[in-house]
Amino acid sequence: MADSLYLASTEQVTGGIEIARQIVDILRTSYDRVGVFRPYVNGPAELDPVVQEFGAGYGTRRDHYFEDEASAMNAIIRAYRKFSTDYDAVLLVGHTEGDPVNPGLIGRSGRTAANLGTTIGMVVDGSRRSVERTAGYIELAAAEMSAAHVPITSVFVLNPQEGLEAEIHDDHPEIKVYSGKIDESILEVFKEKPAIRPPLMFQTDLMERARIDRKRVVLPESGDDRVLQAASIILSNDVSDIVLVGKEEEVLNRAKEKGYDLSGAQIVDPDDESYISRYAPELARLRAKKGMTEEQAVEKLKDVSYFATMMVHMGDADGMVSGAAHTTAETIVPSFQIIKTKPDTSIVSSVFLMLMSDRVLVYGDCAVNTNPTPQQLADITVSSAQTAVQFGVDPRIALLSYSTGASGTGADVEAVIEATNLARAKNPDLLIEGPIQYDAAVDPHVARKKMPDSPVAGKANVFIFPSLNAGNIGYKAVQRSSGVVAVGPILQGLNKPVNDLSRGALVDDIVNTIAITAVQAQN
Repeated sequence: MADSLYLASTEQVTGGIEIARQIVDILRTSYDRVGVFRPYVNGPAELDPVVQEFGAGYGTRRDHYFEDEASAMNAIIRAYRKFSTDYDAVLLVGHTEGDPVNPGLIGRSGRTAANLGTTIGMVVDGSRRSVERTAGYIELAAAEMSAAHVPITSVFVLNPQEGLEAEIHDDHPEIKVYSGKIDESILEVFKEKPAIRPPLMFQTDLMERARIDRKRVVLPESGDDRVLQAASIILSNDVSDIVLVGKEEEVLNRAKEKGYDLSGAQIVDPDDESYISRYAPELARLRAKKGMTEEQAVEKLKDVSYFATMMVHMGDADGMVSGAAHTTAETIVPSFQIIKTKPDTSIVSSVFLMLMSDRVLVYGDCAVNTNPTPQQLADITVSSAQTAVQFGVDPRIALLSYSTGASGTGADVEAVIEATNLARAKNPDLLIEGPIQYDAAVDPHVARKKMPDSPVAGKANVFIFPSLNAGNIGYKAVQRSSGVVAVGPILQGLNKPVNDLSRGALVDDIVNTIAITAVQAQN
């Protein structure tokens, strides 16, 4: 990703474009390809002063944001991702002269910068207030922007008064202050990367990754309107190819009635003999040890979960998403029997991606295994780390317990100790800590007291629960108490991706799970 900075005024100022000129001139001394991007334009792009001055790329119109922030942010992220691939460094120019000052301006700038994965360079007018009041204003504006968990790395002061730079540094020594001329230290500002990944940014990245190498995902529950709507969204955004299991006329008529465009989907009739004649003998072979005959296999294939799972096994689809109208067992048992586990994995397990306001956490296993043995817990740990990497999370793994280190005893603690040792032996390169309590795993202050020398304590992002009871309660408590988006359960350990939905899944949940399945199928 290109080095970047989001330049944003927090008030009506004149001089922001001149600051942008100076920054771009310095960038061109060190970068071959320098771009300027305008997240929001006020009207026709060709009339925007920043677009005119720099030939800047842009995201969307400002009025789009006020109509629908989520839609506007998605448009900006997509446009910026596409634009930035052609550049080594990008200056993003937010609010500047000529732009209206609207309520929520500061917060919007922070959220936009956070979702674009950059830091903030704040532009302020130093002539309007005393030195002390200007420094106080900067403090308040920075706090409002930081609510989006975006770092303020620099402040550009127009018309500075003597003593302001020292006043700012007293409270924020880490922020570079430019009072007047900008020097080459701005190059270091551009290299700073925020350690955040907001949910919208994660979801957009997920869609982009799926598009790069499109896969076919089969959805056996074509009788569910949520599934049809999710399929239409996936197709309209070119995220993956979609296969729907059902009667073509019924599916298309229902989609037309609801206003969903499924013209790009493949619709497969589960009674189609050309599929049954291939699938039944293979299913009978796979289940021969259980005494299944070919005639019984034909009957079993009338279950759309078995039919769709066979599509994945036979290569007619790359992955499957189901569960909107079926139980977890109905969805995943066929995959245990047909697709089976990877050679180096003893157990199929699951994780949830917990999309926090400022990061993505991985929780496992919260949906499949009731009381895993230490060996199974170790396998879940390694599989969860692999899933984390797959979705852009650099794993620091905490095996959770009611005890941190040697602070407690008991059979449950001993099981986590054994699982930790086994997981470390399986993959010595992983950062793993256990047993550890949740507070010591996530809170740096608690970590310094309970486990000061651990590279994981206080920084964990992958959490392995000791049982399904603990895991299911834990993820639902966090989800329901905080409003966090929980994506999953994502199954791991299978030879090919099959993912389960909650029967209460929202359309967005289904869209996310299809995209996740498509990304899993790329590996």
